[in-house]
Amino acid sequence: APVADEATETEETVAEEDINTEDFTIAELAGNNDSFEVLAAALAAAELTEVLGSEGPFTVFAPTDDAFAELPEGAVEQLLLPENKDVLVQVLTYHVVPTEMLAADLSTGGVSTVEGSEIAVAVGDTITVDNANVVFPDLEASNGVIHVIDRVILPPAPEAEGEVETEAAE
Repeated sequence: APVADEATETEETVAEEDINTEDFTIAELAGNNDSFEVLAAALAAAELTEVLGSEGPFTVFAPTDDAFAELPEGAVEQLLLPENKDVLVQVLTYHVVPTEMLAADLSTGGVSTVEGSEIAVAVGDTITVDNANVVFPDLEASNGVIHVIDRVILPPAPEAEGEVETEAAE
């Protein structure tokens, strides 16, 4: 069956045939892969590299560098600033499910993330999560699985916690 060019390119850069990805943690796979340079930098800035290097198991819907490039100009740089660490942690943990779910385990419906919200999974001819396409499923790691996605997915906007002034200053 013909495979989309994008998936083939991603597959070649993600899974070199001469390595067993299961010998590495999710953090190590992201950190040593040219397709995930932005993700690896974001994980480091959010201090999540150690978490995704721990026992797990985790399922990570991992956006490629191309996916991060689709965000509005300057968005990645803003997210990586130390003062925006809390927002970055929210965005990244929205891509992580606290259990291992191979593509065969996924079904249409909501899946709870480490961030606390649910992502909408749709399984059909392709798998989507919050309208991002899974372009390379089941990259197995020693502590879970990575599903490569073509867009950065964003958690629902947090409820304002008294930060917004409701009355004009007099």
